[in-house]
Amino acid sequence: MVLESEIEASVLEQKAQLKHVSIGFQRNVMPDVKMIDDYITIITGIRRCGKSTLMHQLMLSLKQDYAYFNFEDPRIFGFDVNDFSKLDAIFGDQQFYFFDEIQNIENWELFVRKLHDRGKTVCITGSNASLLSKELGTRLTGRNIQQELFPFDFTEFCGYLELEKNFDSVTQYLELGGFPSYLKNRQINYLQQLFRDILFRDIIARYSIRNAKIVEGIALFLISNVGKEYSLNGIKNSFGVGSTNSVSDYVAWLEDSYLLFSLPRFSWSLKTIAVNPRKIYTIDTGFAQANSLSFTEDKGRLFENMVYLKLRKSGKELFYFREKGECDFVVKEKNKITELVQACYVLTTDNLQRELNGVKEAMDFFDLNEGIIVTLKQTDLFILEGKKVHVVAAMNWF
Repeated sequence: MVLESEIEASVLEQKAQLKHVSIGFQRNVMPDVKMIDDYITIITGIRRCGKSTLMHQLMLSLKQDYAYFNFEDPRIFGFDVNDFSKLDAIFGDQQFYFFDEIQNIENWELFVRKLHDRGKTVCITGSNASLLSKELGTRLTGRNIQQELFPFDFTEFCGYLELEKNFDSVTQYLELGGFPSYLKNRQINYLQQLFRDILFRDIIARYSIRNAKIVEGIALFLISNVGKEYSLNGIKNSFGVGSTNSVSDYVAWLEDSYLLFSLPRFSWSLKTIAVNPRKIYTIDTGFAQANSLSFTEDKGRLFENMVYLKLRKSGKELFYFREKGECDFVVKEKNKITELVQACYVLTTDNLQRELNGVKEAMDFFDLNEGIIVTLKQTDLFILEGKKVHVVAAMNWF
């Protein structure tokens, strides 16, 4: 528990600091994020991707007073569910409430539920997708609107750095990624420290993991192998983990923190999907390079990760396809396959047939007449038995 006087001092200091915070760069999702009466707006995403800035922009758009509190303030260490009544008394009667990283406090959803029952409009941010969805799902089903936020996409990257949208800027985006603070300072240790902060604060400390080195090793292994298949049993054997259930938990927690994403292999059978190997991707290409040496010569997998992120941000259901050949991304909407996308950094005489065959096999399997190969800067069109494979430059596809 925390003294009411200490909570009040933090509230006043945080509100005063906001007056000196820059409004920041407006994100593409801003028009879609709205404060709706009697609803909870949830902004989720990895640490340092801009959630607090987006929340600040929402506050300023209200043009009226509001309650705000950041639960990562070290001055309120020890804050627990019993302290919410003190915080509520300090705020007084407000209509709009904004809370940063509220999932740090156990049973936070009880307080949010009380605000909701009083007809208040609430916005919260959090960097753990599972904790937010689980707690809101049990207490506030159907009364929340969620918005995922990622590091900058390509158009935001160009706007932030005032770059022309061309081949050179795509290459820069591939190298640097989209974390706003990193683009400002270009210090590689910033992304390395971010990795450690997420690993130790959001995973190891939260879940009381005893052997931190194993989890760190698994995380770095997966980041270093983006675009490749992995299996829980393979990781268990490689790192000497006691059971595949433990590995499954570690990977799930890494995904909940938005560090990593698993892509399932397509099947019409849910049982088959569950047992098939998955492919791994990470949150940002600059982040991947800062925390692994495996991309020094291999830009192809990094490029594939960049294409994955573009598709992942769309919110559609994604798979990879593998039979005789492979198609990197299968897009599913409302139980229907709508798009096939292959990622290839550079098409050459050595890989052209393999890439085309992978797309064509998937087109036949799903009875689609068109597919896409995204490349760094090549464009082309291939007609295969009456079906079209469009080769699209990343700049145009983005």
